Amino acid sequence: MKFSYYPGCTLRTKARDLDAYAKASAKALGFTLEEPEDWQCCGGVYPLGTDEIATKLSSVRALCDAKEKGQDLVTLCSACHHVIKRVNHDMKHNADMRQKANAYMQNEEPYAGETEVLHFLEVLKDRVGFDVLKEKVTNPLTGKKIGAYYGCLLLRPGKVLAFDDPENPSIIEDFIRAIGAEPVIYPYRNECCGGYISLKEKEQAKSMCDMVLESAAGFGAEMLITACPLCMYNLNKSGKLPVHYFTELLAEALGVKEEAETL
Repeated sequence: MKFSYYPGCTLRTKARDLDAYAKASAKALGFTLEEPEDWQCCGGVYPLGTDEIATKLSSVRALCDAKEKGQDLVTLCSACHHVIKRVNHDMKHNADMRQKANAYMQNEEPYAGETEVLHFLEVLKDRVGFDVLKEKVTNPLTGKKIGAYYGCLLLRPGKVLAFDDPENPSIIEDFIRAIGAEPVIYPYRNECCGGYISLKEKEQAKSMCDMVLESAAGFGAEMLITACPLCMYNLNKSGKLPVHYFTELLAEALGVKEEAETL
């Protein structure tokens, strides 16, 4: 299996581990991640202005590139996934935006949302299969009690993202079971960590993170895993529980963690 792969800016700076563990794990599981040439930042935030086209064009370029290659487009960062998936939805359903974006791009064939956007977790679940992943595990994380932290960008808006049930998600818990660990389900796993207010409203963001971590610890979690670099930053500042990228535990379970750390 070969996928187009949009890493995003943070995976080239503060979140290199998220990227490296994913690539090593993909290799171990038998699929290839192929970056588009000259990809550009997705913006990190989905612009809500209905007439805002310019800041969505980098997402459209990545989507077009994947379409031309006949590949699905895979993302890892929750923010990148959120932006690109919503822009793709716009290109499918918003005729005005589609016309303006295509007029600017001047591709030989107009783009109308044909590319399927998948999060890396969806590749594990739907293309590899958690049963197959379980068979590939060489170092099961038996005995570890792990809380999934979804945050908000992966899940909402639910009808557009279509990632999982926004109120009662299960994909990361199923992933945790597949790598041999025990998932801990706690009330705040799909609540916001404070996200983009973390610079301006530091105390409020800290309070939101403390609530998440205290809830997880109270239900028996020894650590949290996440797919979001911003969530990782905010939660780690609290220091109440260890927080890891889900790809790190995947690489550990597959026995390729050391290999990933040399990438």
